[in-house]
Parts: sequence; structure tokens; C-alpha cells
Amino acid sequence: MPTANQTAAALLDEYADLVLLTGGDPFRARVYAKAARAVGAYQHDVSQLAPGSLVQIAGVGKSIAAKLAEIAATGTFSELEDLRADIPDGVRLMTRIPALGPRRALQLYRELRVSSPEQLKTAIEAGQLDNLRGFGAKSAGKLLRGIELLESAGDRVLLHVATQTAESVSTAVAAAAGCLRIDTAGSLRRGAETVGDIDVLAAAQDSAPLMTALTRLPESAEVIGSGPTKTSIRTRTGLRVDLRVVPLDCWGAALQYFTGSRAHNVAVRELAVRKKLKLSEYGLFDAESGMLIVSRTEEEVYRRLGMDWIPPTLREDTGEITAAQRGELPVLVSPGDIRGDLHTHTDLTDGTAPLEDMVTAAAARGYQYYAVTDHAPDLVMQRMTDEKMLAQRDQVRALRDRVPDFATVTLLHGTELNIGPDGGVDWPADFLAGFDICVASVHSHFDQPRSHMTRRFIAACENPHVNVIGHPLTRKIGRRPPVDVDLAELFRACARTGTALEINSHPARLDLPSAHIRAARDAGVTFAIDSDAHSLRDLDYLRYGVLTGQRGWLTAEDVINTWPLDRLRQFLRKGR
Repeated sequence: MPTANQTAAALLDEYADLVLLTGGDPFRARVYAKAARAVGAYQHDVSQLAPGSLVQIAGVGKSIAAKLAEIAATGTFSELEDLRADIPDGVRLMTRIPALGPRRALQLYRELRVSSPEQLKTAIEAGQLDNLRGFGAKSAGKLLRGIELLESAGDRVLLHVATQTAESVSTAVAAAAGCLRIDTAGSLRRGAETVGDIDVLAAAQDSAPLMTALTRLPESAEVIGSGPTKTSIRTRTGLRVDLRVVPLDCWGAALQYFTGSRAHNVAVRELAVRKKLKLSEYGLFDAESGMLIVSRTEEEVYRRLGMDWIPPTLREDTGEITAAQRGELPVLVSPGDIRGDLHTHTDLTDGTAPLEDMVTAAAARGYQYYAVTDHAPDLVMQRMTDEKMLAQRDQVRALRDRVPDFATVTLLHGTELNIGPDGGVDWPADFLAGFDICVASVHSHFDQPRSHMTRRFIAACENPHVNVIGHPLTRKIGRRPPVDVDLAELFRACARTGTALEINSHPARLDLPSAHIRAARDAGVTFAIDSDAHSLRDLDYLRYGVLTGQRGWLTAEDVINTWPLDRLRQFLRKGR
């Protein structure tokens, strides 16, 4: 469920958007957007802090601190409500359409009275944008594709939002009298990149206390249905939660039944039928006599069907059943395999925490190595300079000597370069040679034709100082489509040049997506699973990247930041 910090951050972010929508000061909007990121990432509950403590948060001054206090007291703040009154909700939603910024959304509202994505789609199809200043047939086509992307997300939420909700629900239900076991199921347990609803499975002799615990959650806005075996609620954020309670003896069969994708479950049930068995959420039965064979654990259900236990992240009917029958399932990469994080940011650019705090958090995680990779100067809004980067390098080198706790962590000084339209990067070779690691990412010119985009990536791979291609498809789930690149060519270039592809763990990215990871692995590509952390809390995102890697059938051997430091350093030299 959203924390007080997340709620406050969302309101500050909305205010920043509305300032831009109403033609306000862009600098003011940036200040509030930056404060929103800092508040959302802050480790302490901002609703419990006095104004004097709130101003200690990066980017929060007296004015914003007063608004945070007002949010804590009333759930909103007056200036936001004033702007909300001027702009229909749908206009702000329109700004989530790729290729439509705040100013153009406001123009559409003022000149065409378009106040929702649906109305915009109708206006485009009616040709109303053809002669509108600043628009035209090309931009109309882009907007239609953007609307389709927004619609495809529907009511689904990102993986971290679903995880937070499920953890809150599970904690409350597990504390109810008689709860014997509890776990998530469905697409969330499979680590899908978006989740439509939350499936929670529990075991108990008496389901009533568990169902009551669910319906009495403070976050419950509506009880959709309630019974002895299943209760469904809708949270205040609109997310549906289904709780199913089964007898403990049925646990394994039920968890198997409610976890797999539809295709996986159909294939497993068909396999059972061929063996003259019947599989349901209550167990695996003999089809003729109806006698129960197994049901208590997933392992025994799969074993009785003639296969190894299949990890939840693989249950998508993409070959896992045949592999399980042959004993050929991979040992998937796990969070415990990760030795370090190779893509993180500090407040030197767009992060919210200083260098020492980020490194302290990395040391607390037991990492063996940790890379700081702030943005390079071609991302102009980050205001990086050669002097700032060299000064940070000196700070990184001095940090271990100054803070004994860091003795167990090898600090790597790196950067996130920008892959320019021609494939070039920010600094010349002699400057790049001073970095321990270089991540290179596309941050602009997303609409290049396929051939140009492919050459752009290949040029970056061929740069002897580029070690990792960051968030390769540049997508933001539901908000920005992937770039058009020949992935087969990119994979070959990565394998040929010894350049890793990143699995960016930020829940809005999960990029490279799992749908492409297996093909990249088969082409000989290695991977870096990174958090792309911009705050202390963002370091937690790494687990979502691991889930994505699992869905792509990756083992620890496929991931460079599971390797010992000496082997990693050899890889980073890239033959130099």
C-alpha cells in the first residue's frame, strides 16, 4: 500500500505537472518534481516530522515543508487544489501519452476542449488536429500510437506497487488467528512486469478470521465479494485483491494451480489427462477412482507428473515443461548471487542521496563491489562537467581510507554515458580511460529509423570503453514505447565486442525485457542486473531485475555482477 511518503510525493509531483500545464514557471515545476523524488525516497515517515526536520530532506525548503505538513494534516494542500480546479483530471492523464507534453495537452484543451485520451483519439480520427498549430498528420500518428500504449497498460500496476500491496495484505492476514501458511500467487509470483490484480493464497482450518482481516484493512475501499473460500476487495488505489483460503493438505496443489499462466496450467492439466490423472486446486487425483494421490507440496505434484519442480518465474509455457521432464531446467540466478551493483546515481546529478550515504547502504547489503555511475555532460540538464566528475573520482578513492566500514566493498568509479544520435559518447577516449566502468544509454532521439538506431547501438558497443548498454530499449512501461532496433544485430554486436546488456531493475523499465533476454543469451550476450538507483530505497529494486532475469532463463554465470571482482575487472577491460 502507498506509504505517507509516496502519497506526499505523488501530490508534489502532480503539482509540478499542473504548474507546467497551466503555463507556470518551469523552474518551479522542476523544484517540486525534485522534491517529490526526494520525499518518495526518504527513509523516515514525513508525516511524523516537524517542519524543522522536513527541511533536512534534499530539495525541501520552508515552502515545501509547509505543504508537507499540510498534506499530513489534510491529505492535500491548498495550492494544489486551486490548480486542480482549473484543469480537468483527464488533461493531466493526457500528459502520460508519449509525445504529448504539458503545454501541448493544455493547447488541445483550450483550443479543442479535448480533456481525456479518449476525446483526443476521437479528435485525431475526425481530422481536427490536421490544421492545428504545432500538430499535423505525423504528430497525430505518434499520438495515436501513444494512446494505444497507454490503453494497453489499462488498470495494471507496476511490479513494485503490486508487491507492496501484497506484502501489506499478507502481513495482516498472516497475523489472523489460525493462518498456517500464506504466499502470493498469479502473475505477481511469476514476476510479471505488470499486475492486474493481487492473488494471495492462505491455508487455515477456519477461513473466517483471515477473510475478516482482509476486509478490515485500512486500505480496503470496497468488498467485492466474500465467502468461505474466496474474498475480494478493491483498495483505495483501485487495485483488486483476491484472497483464497484452502486446507493445509491442499496447499501444494492450490499454489501450483493459482500461480501458472493460463497456457502453462492448460499444458500441465493436459499432461495429467494423458497420464489418466486429474489436477485441480485440491490435488492430483486418479481419474478413474477419484483417489487423491498428492496435494501437499508443489514439488510432489510436479514430480508425480514426471517432471522437476518448475520455478514460478518460468511458468509461462515457453518450454519449461519439456525441460522439466528432461531434467534440464537451469539453476536460475537469485538475489543471493548478486555481488554488486554496477549502475547507481548520487545527488551530484539526479540522485537524491550523497555519495557516502549510497556507499554506506551498499556496504550494509554485503556487496563485494559497488559502482557509482552519475550522468555525463551531454545530458545537459544534469549539469555535469569534467571538473565535477574528476572531483567525484577523488572522493571515491578517498572514501575507503576515511570510512573503515567500506573496507569490505570495492568502490568502482564510473559514469552513465549518453549514446548520441551517431553512436558517439560524451567524452574522448583518454578521459574515458580513467573510469572503472562505463554504462552507455540512449536518452534522446528515440524516433530514429530502425537502421539508424541499430547503427547507433552498434557504434556504442564497438567503443572500447563502453562496458554495458543501459536500459537497451529505453522504454518506460505504459508511458514510452521501446525504440526500433534490430535486436538480433544488437545481440551479435554485444557478443562480438564483449559488451554486456543491462537488465535495468527499475519497475518502470525492466529493460531488457524478459521477452528478449533468452534470445540474447542464446546469441552469447552477457548481462548486468543493475538497480539504476537514484535513492537509497531504489537499491531495493534489484530484486525486480533478478525476477526479470529469471523469466529470461538466466543463470548466475550469465550475469557479470555475480562474478568475483577479478573476473569482473577482466571483463571491464574489454580486451584493452
